[in-house]
Amino acid sequence: MKQTIKFRYVFNMVSAVIFSGLLAVIVLSMYLVNLWIQSFISPVRAIPSGSYLKENHIEYQNIELTTKDGVKLSAWYTPPKNGAVILLAHGYNDNRIESLYVMFAENDYGVVAWDFRAHGESGGEVSTLGYYEQWDVEAALDFALAQAGVEHVGAWGGSMGASTVLLTASKRNEIQAVVADSAYPSLESVLRLNMPIEFIQPFALFLWESETNARVEDVNVEQEIGRISPRAVFIIDGWYGGAILMNSPYRLYEAAHEPKELWAEDGVPHLGTYAHNPKRYENRVIRFFDEWLLGE
Repeated sequence: MKQTIKFRYVFNMVSAVIFSGLLAVIVLSMYLVNLWIQSFISPVRAIPSGSYLKENHIEYQNIELTTKDGVKLSAWYTPPKNGAVILLAHGYNDNRIESLYVMFAENDYGVVAWDFRAHGESGGEVSTLGYYEQWDVEAALDFALAQAGVEHVGAWGGSMGASTVLLTASKRNEIQAVVADSAYPSLESVLRLNMPIEFIQPFALFLWESETNARVEDVNVEQEIGRISPRAVFIIDGWYGGAILMNSPYRLYEAAHEPKELWAEDGVPHLGTYAHNPKRYENRVIRFFDEWLLGE
């Protein structure tokens, strides 16, 4: 009898310790996931200077765009010399990309470049990695279409910007051609890649949606990219790291319909294709837009 009581006592103590340990792990995991989500939706702001544009004698106007939900976006605009404007959409944790702005302007393209919401000098406190950012692209598109001398509009996007312009182009046929550099196939793929502990992933996705008031499943480029056809898409990516783990460029290329092009550069990191060979990048991207926007 005494042995039975002693066994039960030890069993209960061990069970209590195990339960307390599991509870502590769950609470700690939830706390860490919450910190991760908060840092993810609140990127560090970097302010664009415009110095590279000035060094290369690119004339531009400081403009302000307003999205349909009232967010004010800080932006630059250079009118086209060939009748075509490129919407220049940067990636997560970045701002207006001056090197590509110069590249397009020097090839006679007009450019609209802006800081996405919660980035750079723009308003907004929460980044949704492609959900509400589609309204930012639409604000830039509507501005470009309202400018004198603009006959054609294309879009270049990098990373988050690439996925966002692809989603926007699937709904807005005024975007006549898209270059997507380092796009992710879906937001869920990105979140799961950055939160590799599987048992935490469902909670992370739920928490992300509750904090952003956005639906993860609605940021699915792989599902929507086919709607862009018969307008042209050029998929660019470095075949390295996350691109390999998500199989990003090939998933998107397979999901897209003609006309489409793919350039996956071995050993090049995320958004690294331009830096790997700037001249080749310029030649291929400008040739693509010349063909599909200008008919050359």
